[in-house]
Amino acid sequence: MTKIKMPVPLVEIDGDEMTRIMWKMIKDYLIEPYVELNTEYYDLGLIERDATDDRVTFDAAMAIKKYGVGVKCATITPNAQRVEEYNLKKMWKSPNGTIRELLDGTVFRKPIIVNGITPSVRTWRKPITIARHAFGDIYNAQECVVDGPGKAEVVITRADGSKETLTIASFDEAGGVVRGMYNTTSSIESFARSCFAYALDVRQDLWFATKDTISKKYHHRFKDIFADVYKTDFEEKFKEAGIEYFYTLIDDAVARVIRSEGGFIWACMNYDGDVMSDMVATAYGSLAMMSSVLVSPQGYYEFEAAHGTVTRHYYKHLEGKETSTNCMATLFAWTGALKKRGELDGNTDLVEFAQRLEDASIKTIEQGVMTGDLYLLSELSHKEKVNTEAFIKQIKMTFEKMQGRGE
Repeated sequence: MTKIKMPVPLVEIDGDEMTRIMWKMIKDYLIEPYVELNTEYYDLGLIERDATDDRVTFDAAMAIKKYGVGVKCATITPNAQRVEEYNLKKMWKSPNGTIRELLDGTVFRKPIIVNGITPSVRTWRKPITIARHAFGDIYNAQECVVDGPGKAEVVITRADGSKETLTIASFDEAGGVVRGMYNTTSSIESFARSCFAYALDVRQDLWFATKDTISKKYHHRFKDIFADVYKTDFEEKFKEAGIEYFYTLIDDAVARVIRSEGGFIWACMNYDGDVMSDMVATAYGSLAMMSSVLVSPQGYYEFEAAHGTVTRHYYKHLEGKETSTNCMATLFAWTGALKKRGELDGNTDLVEFAQRLEDASIKTIEQGVMTGDLYLLSELSHKEKVNTEAFIKQIKMTFEKMQGRGE
């Protein structure tokens, strides 16, 4: 068969541990046999990041700005234990945080729904999309352990040299901890516009929540900017589309989400989105059953798996033991990137290929072949648990049969 051509490259960002193993399997079995894959490759494995003093992370982000589309494997964000394990020079920052800071934008995460797996929240009948702000807050904060008596202050030095000093806390002999975090008006506005535009595109209601009753300036600033952007540029468009923008407090939002039937977009501040996207994914089935894309206001797209590097399975793999790791989120990162590359380039063959591959992966699970995490959840009467490579091979067989080339 003639392979689908890709005249314009996308940025391929490799990662760590078990997801790195699955990354290669997906390319070898499901993409390269059918597509003349054209990528600009960056290795963001922890060893390479350490060797380049993390320069490779910056270069990868700049490449996404150049080509418009990237696909990223899961990567390790090192803690003290990882520094020792990998003999690192330092505790490098989260590569996801660095890339998101450089690209700005919003992360949209949506569950991958399959028949036979019922959400653990019995009222949920439709997918809930989490829109996570991808800049600032605690992910770009400065932190300090205070090891004795002292005072913590925040000082704002303005362009004219004037200063404003606010006392955060006074510490006794036992000390404590302090954090300084921030966000920018431009990034919050971009977040708001991305959320409203996405809601219009998919014609779904948009919910947004903060804790402005407690954080009367920081969180309230988010609330006010969303309200201004909506009133100025989106209110009439939402009315014409028959959809709603709804604001409430984050604790009230959680209660409402649990009682809802789903089918809406839930916009969250950075940390809330980090936590709630995992909650939503798990409630729908598995962390590996969640698509994720970073969308910047400049039109850059970075597709990734919403989960980590599956360290426990990787250690088993190193021991030569079989693993049954779910590759769906990593596969959907690839298909999402290929579809977007095709859409931007007018390459319908590439778009259709990526969609058929997604359909084949879902059909494989619905026919009863799945990895261990889904096997425990599936309500199908006939189901089979297979290892990672066997699952990917089965997707390939399903894909071939759907194209009329299988037995």
